[in-house]
Amino acid sequence: MKRIIVVGGGAGGLELVTRLGHGLGRKGKDKAEIILVDRSRTHIWKPLLHEVATGSIDINNDGVNYRAHAAKHHYQFQLGTVTSVDPTAKTITLDSLSDDKGHLILPERNLSYDTLIMAVGSISNDFGTPGVAEHCYFLDSHKQAERFQQALLNHFLRVHQEGPEAKLKIAIVGGGATGVELSAELFHVADLMKAYGMPEMSGKRVHVELVEAGDRILKALPERIANLASKELTRLGVKISESTRVVRADVGGYQTAEDALIEADLMIWAAGVKAPDFIKDIEGFETNRSNQIVVKGTLQAKDFDDVYVIGDCCACEQPDGSFVPPRAQSAHQMASLVYANIKASLKNEPLKDYLYKDHGSLVNLSNYSTVGNLMGNLMGGSMFIEGRIARFVYISLYRLHLIAIHGWFKATIVMAAQKIGKVVKPKLKLH
Repeated sequence: MKRIIVVGGGAGGLELVTRLGHGLGRKGKDKAEIILVDRSRTHIWKPLLHEVATGSIDINNDGVNYRAHAAKHHYQFQLGTVTSVDPTAKTITLDSLSDDKGHLILPERNLSYDTLIMAVGSISNDFGTPGVAEHCYFLDSHKQAERFQQALLNHFLRVHQEGPEAKLKIAIVGGGATGVELSAELFHVADLMKAYGMPEMSGKRVHVELVEAGDRILKALPERIANLASKELTRLGVKISESTRVVRADVGGYQTAEDALIEADLMIWAAGVKAPDFIKDIEGFETNRSNQIVVKGTLQAKDFDDVYVIGDCCACEQPDGSFVPPRAQSAHQMASLVYANIKASLKNEPLKDYLYKDHGSLVNLSNYSTVGNLMGNLMGGSMFIEGRIARFVYISLYRLHLIAIHGWFKATIVMAAQKIGKVVKPKLKLH
């Protein structure tokens, strides 16, 4: 029996392992042994991490436990961090696993594979900027998001106790979707704190500065979307500093190239992404400067047909010379193609090449507004939407992800449970 290992349970990885489990791992079919490897026990849709960071989402209620999911979808789950891959010997190495007291739970492990899918996603790229790793928060994982949420609650408490003149200063570097959406969400959460024992707290007590090195925020999206998002953020009270390059992070804030200090109590770094550093050390893989693995059109790693790569860690060149952008929709499309190609390879049928289809982009500014464009591949991004329609489409994207990993029936139950939860539970995670 062939062994197929998927490394990384993000949007693309979890959708792929679910389909592989049903298509090849289900009892009675027994075509392959399917294994998912991830360093976390729980999955959360990455576009929602900024809501985890503000407490708008509680991962204990909205996350997906890998082990429970594996039991229902015909695959196995291995908890661990991949430290190396040997594509020649066809093995991966998982680091040893210890508890919070340093007691060994599992030793270092080696797993062999027949087919490997690398879906390890991306991490923040600090570009070697001094002080960033020591003083800034990142939103690469739900653990990092929860760490920021705890710090945010503590600062809300401090500012509330210090009196009506005190303000919480937050500086976010990176004017992409994460930075923009987090900026708006922070004001929404500050207003909600009024209902939970902090009557003097509001968005007016929060000073948010969004710092972007480029000439405008949301550089990857159409200018019309960026302009509307900028207008809405400014209305909320966000200070947008464009064409501002940060050269150092200190205890008190960010130092800019113009030798100015952006003061901050909390600093978030959301400026660019790269694939995890261990990838560039894998002998045999061709990688780019963002550590992404260069693939053929079929999403197979160059020189290794038994290794597929999907999602943010994949460098896939398109016929026009561009590279596929690191988006959730890219990971979803890649997962579908790799599933089809794996099934085709088992039947000795020809494999298909991946062609990215841009279905548009949406930016959700919390409860205040949503803007975006749809059907970018068909209409050149000209179908602009905003307001309630855009919000509905944004929510629908998450629902489609739930359907992909749970199926229609279970996804409907999950969505209904989330609706009920919003009625009977606090609107914020307060612990």
